[in-house]
Amino acid sequence: MANIWHGGRFPLEHVNFSDRQTMASTVGIEITEAGDDWVRGKMPVDDRTRQPFGLLHGGASVALAETLASIGAFCTQNPETHAAVGMEINANHVRSVREGFVYGEARMETMGRTTQVWTIRISNEKGKLVCLSRCTMAIIKQAG
Repeated sequence: MANIWHGGRFPLEHVNFSDRQTMASTVGIEITEAGDDWVRGKMPVDDRTRQPFGLLHGGASVALAETLASIGAFCTQNPETHAAVGMEINANHVRSVREGFVYGEARMETMGRTTQVWTIRISNEKGKLVCLSRCTMAIIKQAG
């Protein structure tokens, strides 16, 4: 797929959350790189993201998946006129993780005028699939 980013390049230096009070910053999500039609990030598996049995919480995996899809979708739009919000997400949790990091990669499947569909693969530190997710994003006009 050709480059999908508004303005021709992914704004990696502007998409992390360390200076904002968001769920992504609270659980330690970091956007690490992007290509022509994909974006990657990582999230720690620690006390913020584990469920009571010591395993990565499925909701944390979904938070990583939707964060990657949301940032990807937003970065395809003119930020002065449009935003991207989640419409639907599903996730299949296929492997547990107790510690370290998980790594997500979101790839655009289809880009329409008002909706986009992204597939997100989350893997453990050994590259084994942990969660497979699909997220539909709505493209909305910014209030202004």
